[in-house]
Amino acid sequence: MRKPLFFILLIWCPLVFAQEAEVYPEPDSIPGSIPDSIPGPEQDAGVNELVNETEPVPVPVPLAVQSQEQERPMVPYSPEFEFNDGLFPTFESVKDNNPIPPARIVTDEDMFDRAFYDKITQLKEIVIYDENGVKQVLKTENIWGYSRNGILYINVGSAFHRISFMGSISHFVATVTTYNPNYYDPYYYNPYYSNSYYYNRYSMPQSNVAHSDLRQYLLDFDTGDVMEYDVESVEVLLMKDPELSDEYNALRNRKQKQMKFVYIRLYNEKHPLYFPSD
Repeated sequence: MRKPLFFILLIWCPLVFAQEAEVYPEPDSIPGSIPDSIPGPEQDAGVNELVNETEPVPVPVPLAVQSQEQERPMVPYSPEFEFNDGLFPTFESVKDNNPIPPARIVTDEDMFDRAFYDKITQLKEIVIYDENGVKQVLKTENIWGYSRNGILYINVGSAFHRISFMGSISHFVATVTTYNPNYYDPYYYNPYYSNSYYYNRYSMPQSNVAHSDLRQYLLDFDTGDVMEYDVESVEVLLMKDPELSDEYNALRNRKQKQMKFVYIRLYNEKHPLYFPSD
């Protein structure tokens, strides 16, 4: 008799205390109770869907967008644009406007001297510190150019020349020194023949004679190629714009010579040159 009474009290007491506190125990907490329903696989899936809807899901960023975010902002070239001062070892460093600053050049010359770059480029080699602080030796003949006071200079003919007209097709003038090793003077004074000039084409001494020529060049900023400023070069450069190319090729030969610079300007207007803004 005592055992049935004990089980009745065990079930009844939690219900009484719950009514007084206005809290009802969960069915699972009552001994011997059976839950109304057992969650199955479908219910579990529904719960997971609700959780997924409330939690933010990371969206992968496309590689193209990541590369655009990492790229430096670009601005079209204008006469107000200034290149960063320093040495440009390669053409790619020019396009990135990322020269070796004068503070990293190992030299006794004053970097604030107006002739600073003229002096250091007269050397066969230039010693610099790279980005890791390690000394590097650059051959001057292999350096693409430099920038001074925001103006670009290019290395052509073992000398550096200012690029006076900037654009996708740039124009500059350079003094090029050439040597003629086969030059000789057919009439020269021969001391073995008193007071006379002796001519002998087979015994004349040969010498190297230097000639300095002023030439015009074009720089293709797409490829870095330096070309002679002539009709053939303009025709090649304009091939990247079929419309301008057809117009130029339709001109007579004499008109093509006269209109070279005009079509270079037209090309640059249609195809602006861009550089990083910083």
